[in-house]
Amino acid sequence: MSFEQAATLPVGGIEALHLLRQAQVRPGERVLVNGAGGCIGTYAVQLAKNFGAEVTAVDGAPKLEMLRAIGAARVIDYTREVFTRLADRYDVIFDVIGKASFSGVVRALKPGGSFLVGNPKIIHRLGRVWAEQTRQVKVFAWSAGMLEENLTYLAGQIEAGQIRAVIDRVFPLEQAAAAHRYAETGEKKGHVVITLP
Repeated sequence: MSFEQAATLPVGGIEALHLLRQAQVRPGERVLVNGAGGCIGTYAVQLAKNFGAEVTAVDGAPKLEMLRAIGAARVIDYTREVFTRLADRYDVIFDVIGKASFSGVVRALKPGGSFLVGNPKIIHRLGRVWAEQTRQVKVFAWSAGMLEENLTYLAGQIEAGQIRAVIDRVFPLEQAAAAHRYAETGEKKGHVVITLP
């Protein structure tokens, strides 16, 4: 595994793995990843697929082909369709960016489904109590922390070719400001990596 690939694991890989494990994703379940084209989302798509789920990935049109290539069975262009307004229902919804309406997510989940929030906001925390009392929806919205077993698992998955680190661009340290500007455009596919001399 390259240093660049290894650099993607602590943020994207660990968070995706931790939350998908919290939801106990099983073969045959339907998983939707909202914001699937970024660092957490690209790992979430691949890991959910490897857990046996049918994955729907939501992002902008420029990222949809890449999302199909890494394992999404279905893709939704968020500029054309709002997944919470469609008839489809999911066992797990992973909102990487934390922007989906909570009430819409609850409607899009099957009863007993899990809502994973990669970027939690207070409304999701407050909504947790409401959802658990009304529809038995499970909400997971906390950071994974650095667990050696998770890093080891992800490294093994990359080395075995089961998943891959999606790296859009690599910048040298002296171009760190440019790397941040590019990452903030929302156009990146997967990770932006900064290398050290």
